[in-house]
Amino acid sequence: MDSTKTSFAPRTDAPRQPDLPVSTGTKKRSGRTWSVPVLLVLVTLIGALGGAVVVARAGDRTDVLAVARDVPVGQQVTAQDVKVVSFADDPGLSPIPATDRASIVGQRAAVDLHPGDLLTRSQLSARGGLGDTEQVVGVELKRGYVPRDELRPGDKVAAVVLPAQGTDTGSTGSGSAGSDTPDTIDATVKSVGTPDSTGALVVNLVVAPADGPLLATKAAAKQIALIRQPRQSGS
Repeated sequence: MDSTKTSFAPRTDAPRQPDLPVSTGTKKRSGRTWSVPVLLVLVTLIGALGGAVVVARAGDRTDVLAVARDVPVGQQVTAQDVKVVSFADDPGLSPIPATDRASIVGQRAAVDLHPGDLLTRSQLSARGGLGDTEQVVGVELKRGYVPRDELRPGDKVAAVVLPAQGTDTGSTGSGSAGSDTPDTIDATVKSVGTPDSTGALVVNLVVAPADGPLLATKAAAKQIALIRQPRQSGS
């Protein structure tokens, strides 16, 4: 049997399927759009964490000692001279902890202390050349008998015993007759007064108890001159 080929012509009235749109990368842009909020959230979290660290460090405080009232150099520190304050920890500063308060009382000021200053070890001295086992003698010195504008508290000096007026300059009031080397008394400057109109001034000297009476006697007789000893390096 003969087969008959049937040819079907395309229908012109059939609806045309729409063309698929060409990809324009919409999905990629959508992914980038979502990354912006994520970044904002991350930045916010980092900022919050940084603020929390700052607040935490600011809250890391400790009790330290501060100066409550003026304390002149050389004066003994009393319990009323110091107070406890709260201090934010700072590696660049080293104030004395409040727990060491008992050990501070009785020490002497190595420098002038002023109210509000944080108290440090370098501002104090256990003795300061001004211990209670030593004596203080006020010596009034005429112009030329003391270095001008050279003395300051803590300086080591030699109090030279001068011969009495009218005596042979080859002897001193306390040395042997004919001695070429005058007697001296080792002392430490406690304070220096203000020169008067003639240039004379009073210097308070700290000496050993064995030398106190001699120095006072010679000072009253105007037989003392001061020589400042060399200062140690850094002083």
